Order: sequence, then C-alpha cells, then structure tokens
Amino acid sequence: METEKAPEVPTPPVIDQFLDFVWLESGLSENTLAAYRTDLAQFFNWAGIGDLNPREIRPEQISDYISYRAITYSNRSAARSLSTLRRFFRYLIQENELDHDPCANIVSPGIGKSLPETLSEQDIEKLLMAPDTGTALGLRDRAMLEVLYATGMRVSELVGLPVSHIDTTLGACRITGKGNKERIVPLGEDASDWVVRYLGEGRPDILGDMQSSALFVSKRGTAMSRQGYWQNLKRYAVLAGIRSSLSPHTLRHAFATHLLNNGADLRSVQMLLGHSSLSTTQIYTYVAQLRLKTLHSKHHPRG
Repeated sequence: METEKAPEVPTPPVIDQFLDFVWLESGLSENTLAAYRTDLAQFFNWAGIGDLNPREIRPEQISDYISYRAITYSNRSAARSLSTLRRFFRYLIQENELDHDPCANIVSPGIGKSLPETLSEQDIEKLLMAPDTGTALGLRDRAMLEVLYATGMRVSELVGLPVSHIDTTLGACRITGKGNKERIVPLGEDASDWVVRYLGEGRPDILGDMQSSALFVSKRGTAMSRQGYWQNLKRYAVLAGIRSSLSPHTLRHAFATHLLNNGADLRSVQMLLGHSSLSTTQIYTYVAQLRLKTLHSKHHPRG
C-alpha cells in the first residue's frame, strides 16, 4: 500500500471555519485538528475541488473516494476519512450551507473486517470443469457449481432448492432466502443447459426408485447437505489446482465481484444476492476495485 501524503495545494477556507468550530465545541487537540485538516484536504484534492461549493458534492464522489482509500491505504484510513467527512457535512448542515448529507448512505468499510475471499474468472472456469460429467454424481456437482456461480445464491438456498422452483425454459429460478423472502434470479444459458442434462441423465440415475422434491439429491435420495457441498467444493478445488483460500460461499462472492468487475451496478447486485441492506453488498465494491487495481498494476505499461 502507498504511504499517505500531505496535501499539496491550499485547502478551501471553509475547512478553517470548520476546524475553529470543532475546536471551540469539543476542545480537540492540535494533532486531531491537523488530522481533520489533512483528511478534508486530501478529499478535496482527490475530487479536484478548489473553491468549495458544498452543494456540488455528490454521494458518488464520496463513495468512490472511500473505496480508493480502502484500496490504496487501508480500511482504517478509509473509515477515518469517512468519519471526518461526516462531521464536516453535519457542520455545513448546521450552518445552513447544505440541506442534505451526502455521506448519509455511505457505508464504512469497517476496521478489522476482512474482505470476502473470491476467485478469478480463470479459476472459476477451472473449478467448473473439475467434476467428471461422465458420471451421475459428476453431472450433479457440475450443475450445482454452475447454478451457484450463475445465481450467487447462498449454499443453504441451493441445497434447499426444489425442482419446482427452477425453470430452464425461461432460464430463471425462484429462491427462498432469509426470512422466507423470495426473489427471481436469472439462471443463464450455460447453467440452464447443465441443469437440463442433470435432470435428464444424472438425477434419475442417483434416485433410482426413490422420490424427492429436492433438485440436488444425494445417493440416499435426500437433498444434498451443506456439509456434502463443502466437501465436494474442497475436493474439486484440489483437482483444479486452486490454492486460494476457499469458503462455502466462494462462488457467491465470485458471482458478486465478477458482476461488478464487468459493469453491473451495486443495486442490481444487491437484489440478485437477496441482501436486505445495500451496505451488506457494498463490501464487494472494495473487492472488485482491488482486483481491477491489481490487473492495472500488472498489465499497464505505467502501472
């Protein structure tokens, strides 16, 4: 990570007014006031703002800046910058310089919160190719991996998915998430094709004379368990030569990150993941932007 640098250009006068106010109100130390000045100056310099017009500052600017600080420096630095900006904009509202808070819906990346582990698109391709689709169980496992990566659903949602909730003709599935909330998620052509093949060749062979409403079944005729999926995922990761750290939600994380990498907006990803709050989804913006920064550094001639 880069080392933080002091501002290189003069700061807007309103910063001095703000610092005078917080010093009188809270009796802050010189070091704290200097940190506030640096945080604000760095934001204005980054945003290209000379003479400050508070009404021109947009939430997107602040969100992008906090993402930049989290990636370039650290989550702690980003959280501190956001805390300073929040206090600054509250001051502007109090002084009737602003009628809204552009920080209101900006979520701090959190201090000490680790980013979700994910895989590159190349690693995902290798993982999807790992099951032996010449067997019924291999067909099942390939279909499970394809559906997880295509929809971003939780493992618990996948293993609880009934056959009746998937429509390969429309290329969509109905997912029952937390709190019994339902959402319709696109399945995609590839995942649909593998589900069709599994339903026609793999599932009947696994069930034999047994009956089950579950889409993905075990040799006992019951729905696949979370533990069974997790064991399979670890085994296929070894077969694919993937050394990255995995979790049961690895494909869910990859789904969200790859969508954002390829231009999807955060609100759409929130709906697809079934998150009740946008703040839960926002962590993926840091993962996606970190990946893009790494690719730029590796491949750009001046990276």
